[in-house]
Amino acid sequence: MAKPIVAVVGRPNVGKSTLVNRLAEQREAIVHESRGVTRDRSYHETDWNGREFVLVDTGGIESIHSKDTFAPRIREQALIACEESDVIVFVVDGTVGLTDEDEEVARVVRRSKKPVFLVVNKIDDPGQELATWDFYTLGVGEPRPISAGHGHGTGDLLDDVVAALPAEGESAPNDADDTLNVAIIGRPNVGKSSLTNRLVGHDRSIVSDVAGTTRDAVDVVVTQDDQRYRLVDTAGMRKKSQVHEDVEYYSMVRGLMAMDRAEVCVLVVDCSVGATEQDQKLATMAIERGCALVVCLNKWDLVDTEQKRERVEESISRRLGFASWAPLVRISALTGRSCNRVLEFARKAAETRASRVQTSKLNAIMDEIRQSGHTVVHKARRLKVNYATQASTCPPTFALFCNAPDLVDDNYERFVENRLRERLDLEGTPIRLKFRRKD
Repeated sequence: MAKPIVAVVGRPNVGKSTLVNRLAEQREAIVHESRGVTRDRSYHETDWNGREFVLVDTGGIESIHSKDTFAPRIREQALIACEESDVIVFVVDGTVGLTDEDEEVARVVRRSKKPVFLVVNKIDDPGQELATWDFYTLGVGEPRPISAGHGHGTGDLLDDVVAALPAEGESAPNDADDTLNVAIIGRPNVGKSSLTNRLVGHDRSIVSDVAGTTRDAVDVVVTQDDQRYRLVDTAGMRKKSQVHEDVEYYSMVRGLMAMDRAEVCVLVVDCSVGATEQDQKLATMAIERGCALVVCLNKWDLVDTEQKRERVEESISRRLGFASWAPLVRISALTGRSCNRVLEFARKAAETRASRVQTSKLNAIMDEIRQSGHTVVHKARRLKVNYATQASTCPPTFALFCNAPDLVDDNYERFVENRLRERLDLEGTPIRLKFRRKD
């Protein structure tokens, strides 16, 4: 059975993300003093006293009359979290007191018919508990003072939350090893969230024409052809010199963390612009982290002339030529064109990344290279590779034992990699070559 879900809701800037980080004992949710930092709902697995559950961090619920462009969609994401949760933690700000927005949230949670825990946050001094009395008028139970920043009262809150969760049935199967971690990366506003929503089948992430709509790394688990995928929709990452806001910096850090955990990175490229220098850098970062790579050419429906097609292909060759082994998928997240193939390519790339090559086959290829006569010569010294074997997987790493590793240069390393890729099925995965002295 699935883990129970606890939704953390409230108006903007009451400390929901801080509380989620405190309860999950992690720093995954972005915390900033700015209003409305969290937009999409994000999931964080945790446990208390041996009981595992999932915390859902939501965006601040504002009045339906709010002028914020994203307010209606943030509200919708929070409502979905309330509907799918087993318990709701309603957070208010004890330093501000009761507001109209708090009453708006209270009306939402009362309709849910779920167990609700009303927590008055930012009560750093236990002597300030009188400040919680006004919140009785919300009609959602007894307000309990806590400090998410300092941890006061959070242990008692977790005790009561766990006690209110549904009775624990049969233990859930341990399928974590069967779930493929896929990070969807790219520049801002290239269609990452649209692609995520298309793969999930519903509006999991907020989508708009405004660059930087997604701020946190939003993950969701989907199943296709009996394979489970954990998709992580990351915030758009631009050049460091163009990152001026703290929130965007934290978004970029969360995106890099998602890449660190991923087995496959899906790089989304905007065909209306073509591959850019930043796309090149993102692909390089994925390769450096040993991730398999799939390149999605999004908005292909806008490439309606031969001239546009040639321009896109030229930019791909120029900017991403170093990763020519990465499969290209021409999609349109708006119309759904070929989106069902993205996860298929991701699965194949992950399988290749975890594959092993027989030592005999590997050395047969090295024999062909020796017979071709292509090597490195410096003065009286001549490079000779005697033996090769695969040292590890994820990504495939090959150890090549030779007489003079110091003679190996970038050109020879690229030559060997190209010969290996010609003879072996290594599509979608980077490889590592380690030249070692034969002793």
